[in-house]
Amino acid sequence: MNQPVSHDHPHDHHSHSCCGAEAAPAKVQLRPKASSHARLSRFRIDAMDCPTEQTLIQDKLAKLPGIEQLEFNLINRILGVRHTLDGTGQIEQAIASLGMQAEPLQADDDGSAMAVQPHKAHWWPLALSGVAAIAAETVHFAGVAPQWLVAMLALAAILGCGLGTYKKGWIALKNRNLNINALMSIAVTGAVLIGQWPEAAMVMVLFNVAELIEARSLDRARNAIGGLMQLAPDMATVQQADGQWREVEVREVALGSLVRVRPGERIGLDGEVVSGQSSVDQAPITGESLPVEKAAGDKLFAGTINQAGALEYRVTAAAGQSTLARIIKAVEQAQGARAPTQRFVDRFSRIYTPSVFIIALAVAVVPPLFMAGAWMDWVYRALVLLVVACPCALVISTPVTIVSGLAAAARKGILIKGGVYLEGGRKLDFLALDKTGTLTHGKPVQTDAKVLDPLFEGRAQGLAASLADRSDHPVSGAIAQFAKAQDVLLSEVREFAALAGRGVRGVIDGEMYHLGNHRLVEELGLCSPALEAQLDTLERQGKTVVLLLDRSGPLALFAVADTVKDSSRQAIAELHALGIKTLMLTGDNPHTAQAIAAQVGIDRAEGNLLPADKLQSIEQLYAEGHRVGMVGDGINDAPALARAEIGFAMAAAGTDTAIETADVALMDDDLRKIPAFIRLSRQSATILMQNIILALGIKALFLAMTFAGMATLWMAVFADMGVSLLVVFNGLRLLRK
Repeated sequence: MNQPVSHDHPHDHHSHSCCGAEAAPAKVQLRPKASSHARLSRFRIDAMDCPTEQTLIQDKLAKLPGIEQLEFNLINRILGVRHTLDGTGQIEQAIASLGMQAEPLQADDDGSAMAVQPHKAHWWPLALSGVAAIAAETVHFAGVAPQWLVAMLALAAILGCGLGTYKKGWIALKNRNLNINALMSIAVTGAVLIGQWPEAAMVMVLFNVAELIEARSLDRARNAIGGLMQLAPDMATVQQADGQWREVEVREVALGSLVRVRPGERIGLDGEVVSGQSSVDQAPITGESLPVEKAAGDKLFAGTINQAGALEYRVTAAAGQSTLARIIKAVEQAQGARAPTQRFVDRFSRIYTPSVFIIALAVAVVPPLFMAGAWMDWVYRALVLLVVACPCALVISTPVTIVSGLAAAARKGILIKGGVYLEGGRKLDFLALDKTGTLTHGKPVQTDAKVLDPLFEGRAQGLAASLADRSDHPVSGAIAQFAKAQDVLLSEVREFAALAGRGVRGVIDGEMYHLGNHRLVEELGLCSPALEAQLDTLERQGKTVVLLLDRSGPLALFAVADTVKDSSRQAIAELHALGIKTLMLTGDNPHTAQAIAAQVGIDRAEGNLLPADKLQSIEQLYAEGHRVGMVGDGINDAPALARAEIGFAMAAAGTDTAIETADVALMDDDLRKIPAFIRLSRQSATILMQNIILALGIKALFLAMTFAGMATLWMAVFADMGVSLLVVFNGLRLLRK
């Protein structure tokens, strides 16, 4: 039998439960050597939405020569086949032999944009079957009718709702696969053969009712992911070549097109504002609770909501490449990667299901042959054992919990790249953080100004800003920006010159002024012990100091610093409350590193680090026995992010690469999402453990009852499906806000 694999998605109610003992991973390599002539064909298979069908397809196509790799997207029911065949006819025929229909997709269609429509089954055959089964049970119990009438009523109930189960069970058995349909078919048929007509009918009806309830509940988890696809509108108002505005489908809008969005409308595509001002609700993408002000030059994301004013924006990404589209694809791919608990469950099921089948055969045969047991009694117990031991609940417990966790995180603006990271978050005990743009705003601002010469009181800021405004250095920019915000008038600067590594100079109103750092003051011979002390005090606070000087000496000093985000302090406090220690890694000088660490509450800080040094710091934490996460921008900190157990990318919505490079992408600049991720990871792990204990515990109890002769077939169905529903609803708790 094949390696069993669960999956991270729910299914629709047209098919039976995803509780086959076996399944395949998202990508299956069938041939060791890939051919350079291989091409990828994609098919839409409506009946393929759980591991039961996935395993059947894998086993069938593995026998066809020329097929190298299979790619399963169970969320959208898309099968990718990498092959060297001349056409796709053989593939379609092979899938048709399994009772499924494969619809070829166009080469440029990966199916990710296709909304999954559940098949609506007719309810009345199940209702009529239920009435017939209850009638058979009642007539049999009352003993008021001949046995042939009981058999006819039971047979009507079984055929009315069970033909689909029998058909799938037969296909599974033909392919030597013991899935839920096969086990249920054997159990019902066995009950009929030993004359248990009413119970056989009730088992089939209860099985189908439970399947319907389970599928409906599982739809909720599917819809949590599918709902992301509905965030972006289908139409956008686009300017045409003749200047007119016309509504166009978003998938047809070309890059560079000018799009207009009115107040209250959803933004259809990623773009950059050309004109207009408004506030935009970015919660669907970044999880930010407050609207963000937008003006010319600002980025817009597909799926966000324009609130106050009209905006016109230039399209920067096609519909299929928007930030929203990348999020959807990342979440879908995340569900193909199995988490550690899923791998454990898969391995367990691989041994468990055939073992149970062998035990059931032994229960049916050994006591009558060697212990003088009654054949009918022990065959009945074996059938009960088959039903109650089906690993439905166990196999479905992990994917529904993982998919609910991934969806809950996406709603919060946290994009998790797989169940392995959702589970791994709870194990972290040390978090390393980049400074600039992570803990701080990444943009220096003027924090201090002190006039040293009383004659320049009221003039110093204007003189310094006039010089700074001519420079492109970030420190100069902070001084100029502060002055403009205070409506300070700037003066004309003549003979301006930049002094590399030291500052700038220029003539204002006939007088030569310098604006520069400590080194420039020393070069000009204008330093003093008193000034040194003032500079040292500010530098120890992590601030960069520049001075305004004339020929006589320093006139004023200005301190500039990269300010700490308020959210960083709260995030670090929350991490400490969760028992996670923190380390700041920065290229800034050690004084600045220690000052920022003290402001935020970081446990340890290291400065003057190159990317390779940050990697070495992560290695050192591993050597100390810690489980380490790393927070950075996904590019500069790439070595450290790659080495950490979980790499977190900040503000992923603003960068093209962060979603692809990070294990967990935080869609905005809010560091508080990391403790939220840790809490979600711990909650997911708790629910996973609860589900496994529930599934195995109740199974064990009913197995004991079966051996004791206290369990009946309909009780076995209730036990099996009841536990399945319990673990599904327990997993869905993660979706609660």
